[in-house]
Amino acid sequence: MSSCDPIIEVKNLYVNFYTYAGVVKAIDGVSFRICRGETYCLVGETGCGKSVTAKSLTRLIRSPGRIEKGSVIYYRDGKPVDLLKLGEEELRGIRGAEISYIFQDPSSSLDPLYTIGYQVAETMKEHGRVASIKEGIRRAVDILRTVLMPDPETRVKNYPHELSGGMKQRGVIGISLSNKPRLVIADEPTTALDATVQDQIMDLLKKLKAEEDLTVLLITHNMGLVADMCDRVAVMYAGRIVEEADVFELFANPKHPYTQALLRAVPNPMKRMDKLESIPGTVPNLIFPPSGCRFHPRCPFAMDICSRERPPDLEVAPGHRVACWLYTEHGGR
Repeated sequence: MSSCDPIIEVKNLYVNFYTYAGVVKAIDGVSFRICRGETYCLVGETGCGKSVTAKSLTRLIRSPGRIEKGSVIYYRDGKPVDLLKLGEEELRGIRGAEISYIFQDPSSSLDPLYTIGYQVAETMKEHGRVASIKEGIRRAVDILRTVLMPDPETRVKNYPHELSGGMKQRGVIGISLSNKPRLVIADEPTTALDATVQDQIMDLLKKLKAEEDLTVLLITHNMGLVADMCDRVAVMYAGRIVEEADVFELFANPKHPYTQALLRAVPNPMKRMDKLESIPGTVPNLIFPPSGCRFHPRCPFAMDICSRERPPDLEVAPGHRVACWLYTEHGGR
């Protein structure tokens, strides 16, 4: 995308987890960039590496995980900064302030020992937005009102167990936005919520994105959310990005067999579908990942070269790239 004004760029990222069973090759050469002001989606089945990729951006990977190599270039005031090479103190000033997270389970994101108002205030005080917790709690009322928390003057004094699932997620979003970040990473933010509350939370995110001029990285396996929320989409499979495109292009003209299978497994509003299909097999064990293309054991179009060599990353249309041998002379497409 020549017109992209990047806010963050991931280059050739590798992440391993060292377990007693062996080395889990969780992220294997992932590269992408997110443009300022857009909503960028990472989508794929559970276990494909989406959350690990998101946590790697600000070095939230903990032992036994290790970021082996790569770079995460964050454009801060127009200057590129590699987040993987920053000192911990400097990175802490970015994490939670300029780049913040909304995690998928609000119950585990919130501390049960403190009120929701205290937790919003603590985040602001840590990054110098307020001088004291008392001032932060006063500001928290306005923040909770911004995220559509009902009766924020009362809720600011509530503990997490006194709130419903939707209220807790609004509280987590309030904490995430309290320092006015530039990039928000939303890791399956509606997983634990019912359908009605899911819609409310996603409508809230869209509203806040427009009002606060946010850039959003949305991680999901829900293709409906992808169609509704995203500008560009990267499809992940077994620790690799297999396809990336504009959201309309991806739904109308998916190229990779895995993307095609994902779209056949969910209702597609752009096509008539007689029935939904499942994808045979499961995501592979990444201690012993398949050689070549990691999708080849499940792929109906697999050729001999697919099991031997990793496919090249090809641009099949402007802004549309795919990693598949079908689009080389070997596949003839």
